[in-house]
Amino acid sequence: MSDTAAPLAADPVKQFSVFIENRVGRLHDLVALFAKHNVHIMAMTTIDQTDTALDRIIVDDPERARELMAANNFFFTECEVIAVEITDESQLGAVLRALLTVEVNIHYAYSFLMRPRGRSALALSVEDNDIAASALNTSGFKVLTQRDISR
Repeated sequence: MSDTAAPLAADPVKQFSVFIENRVGRLHDLVALFAKHNVHIMAMTTIDQTDTALDRIIVDDPERARELMAANNFFFTECEVIAVEITDESQLGAVLRALLTVEVNIHYAYSFLMRPRGRSALALSVEDNDIAASALNTSGFKVLTQRDISR
């Protein structure tokens, strides 16, 4: 079974969707800003759009990241996502099966760049975080909290 001690609702993983204009170096500016202020990007995916890129980012210090983006004219929204720890790619099918069993739709998924203790993790945007977390826990997966990914 899962070794998640804290309830998901108490400390959910925060995801920022950052709207970055398609201009050479703008994503670098954001990454450099975070690095300068010791905010670590734990997971990231980029979707190219017509005039902007949509960068979905999970960091180890969401409060500081929020302050930095607001102060430096990065436009963003914020939501909660499910982060599930896996040992390797062979567990992907079991994660998907757990969500299929409870008929939870996945809107999108992406992997973490790094995790403390060297384990892999997936970020999942789903239609119902509570049902998804419960199904994953029941299937033996650790659903991570924001505290789990913070340094």
